[in-house]
Amino acid sequence: MALLITEYRSHRLDSLRSTLSVVIDPIKYLIDLPSVLIEEAAYSISSYSALKTENAHLRDEQFIDKTRLLKFDSLEKENIRLRALLENSFKLGEQLLIAELLSINMAPYEHVVAVNKGTRFGVHPQQPVLDANGVVGQVFRALPFSSEIMLITDPNHAIPVQVNRNGLLTIAVGSGQLNRLNLPFLPNNADIRPGDLLITSGLGGTFPSGYPVAVVDDFTPITSKPFVNITATPKAMLDRNRELLIVWSDSSPVSLTTKPTAETVNNPSADSVLTRKVPAAKAGTASDE
Repeated sequence: MALLITEYRSHRLDSLRSTLSVVIDPIKYLIDLPSVLIEEAAYSISSYSALKTENAHLRDEQFIDKTRLLKFDSLEKENIRLRALLENSFKLGEQLLIAELLSINMAPYEHVVAVNKGTRFGVHPQQPVLDANGVVGQVFRALPFSSEIMLITDPNHAIPVQVNRNGLLTIAVGSGQLNRLNLPFLPNNADIRPGDLLITSGLGGTFPSGYPVAVVDDFTPITSKPFVNITATPKAMLDRNRELLIVWSDSSPVSLTTKPTAETVNNPSADSVLTRKVPAAKAGTASDE
């Protein structure tokens, strides 16, 4: 009671309390230390477990995102190829059908590929096939749901071509190598030079004229032989195509109008009018050809 009255009426015990706290406070900290250490350890363990789980989750997401980026890169390249084919189709002005590559014939010296378009799309044998760079080959066999295409480098394939520079006509024969065509029927004095562009001549009726075929390689004329050994590199990317263009050429004859119009009667100097029948816009069939 005396201590309580003394504490209540004066602050004489403050100095004593301060002195005793110096001894008592460390004891309090020592008593609380085990619980504090246990709480800190539990928090550290839980935080480590959460961070480990989050890290694993982020690694999985990163792996998925990388896989998607690989797919997006493939889709981007496919989009570029399709845009090139689309732009080329506008330039050609022919009726076209885009086909995707299904398989490649692995037999030696047989350059034949299969695509996913067949007779149900109107595909028929001997149709020319192109890519965004030039002539690929022609339809070799047409099935209902697929078609086989013989590449221009197949040893059994020959295509009439002409030199774009001077119109020289010849035939390019497959060599059995994807990067080479042979020109075996040119004499050693033929007007042909390395770097000349070979285009389809239109002879034979299979390939319409004007399509790029190959570029003449370097060669050395041999005066002792009547024919010179000339090779050419195909313009088409024969070993890298995933999409191809199957072409329907317009072989309808051009006819002149025979009935005079009022304009031609009143103006005899007016130019004659040419009309041409254009095939339907939908995919053609063998009978349409």
